[in-house]
Amino acid sequence: MPEFLYNNKLYYNPVEFAMDRIGGTWKMPILWRLKDKVMRYGELKKDMPRITHKMLTSQLRELEEEGFISREVFPVVPPKVEYTITKRGQKAIVIVDTIRNYGLELMKEFGVEPAKITKHKKEK
Repeated sequence: MPEFLYNNKLYYNPVEFAMDRIGGTWKMPILWRLKDKVMRYGELKKDMPRITHKMLTSQLRELEEEGFISREVFPVVPPKVEYTITKRGQKAIVIVDTIRNYGLELMKEFGVEPAKITKHKKEK
């Protein structure tokens, strides 16, 4: 396939283009959490404690701009915002599921066990 431009960025193949839309550390986990339910910002943040507020906000904005999720703001005090996966986002879930299953397979092959990480209290 010949290279192509999108938003002034040069892409060499469709895989690179797709990964630029849903790749990275946080976009697929966000889509995965929204695949079966509507979630508020605080619920997403609580379910993904290692993501910073700034990163979560930027990833949600990018996913919304690209049409993978929708954001609904309710005119109440305090503000209420809900995120929902779109049809485009649902199509991506098939890919996320395949990558997830492959990752689980690789973990077994490499002998990787998911670690239970606990916070340690500071000693006085």
